[in-house]
Amino acid sequence: METKNTQIYGLRSVIEAIDSQETLSKVYLQRGLTGASSYELIKKLKKKSIEISYVPVEKLNRLTPKNHQGVVATISPIKFLSISDLSDLIESKPKSISLLILDQLSDVRNFGAIVRTAECTAIDCVVIQSSGSAPVNGDTIKTSSGAIFNVPICKVPHIKDAIFLIKQHDIKIFGASEKAENNIYQTQFGKSQAIIMGSEGKGLSSSVIKLCDELIRIPLLGKIESLNVSVACGTILYEMVRQKHH
Repeated sequence: METKNTQIYGLRSVIEAIDSQETLSKVYLQRGLTGASSYELIKKLKKKSIEISYVPVEKLNRLTPKNHQGVVATISPIKFLSISDLSDLIESKPKSISLLILDQLSDVRNFGAIVRTAECTAIDCVVIQSSGSAPVNGDTIKTSSGAIFNVPICKVPHIKDAIFLIKQHDIKIFGASEKAENNIYQTQFGKSQAIIMGSEGKGLSSSVIKLCDELIRIPLLGKIESLNVSVACGTILYEMVRQKHH
């Protein structure tokens, strides 16, 4: 299945899309744009925590030959949960919930593959950050084999917002890190937990590591020091499944 994002352009069109509760995945705004409509648009985008990319006009001209008025946006094919929705979801599953948090994972195909695995392992929600995360587009949908429509995706202004919320509900947070002492086969997963996966190359940020209750790693027996993040995520999630059904 392949679904392309709907592209919209023009100041008034994008403002109306926001007002009609359309989910915008990304907005490209011309650098140095001025005027009442552009200020109104920026205010609305920031209120909704929608990522803005400030670009030269040449970039916009490449995106569309139409009269874009300095703004081009894409409508996401899915609706995202808010942090308030995430709180409601956690409260609706007081005895057992499994959450997956992605700390600024940027590769679209990795993201799609992870969502596919999350669906197969009955993850209740995948949490991503508004800025710096892979967009949900046709490639994501294709790589996830449509799983993106079956797993709730929560988009938050900052990963820490979700972590603090999850901690308030006494859900244990495991961070995947090569610095961990215990590997996943020495780790006891419970009925409820949140797993945090870091970005490609960088892994978990130091500030996020400090907020984890426990760090876990995957044993690596070869010469290469790390796994692809999608493969690593699948390995961890299926160890959770094994323990739950053992």
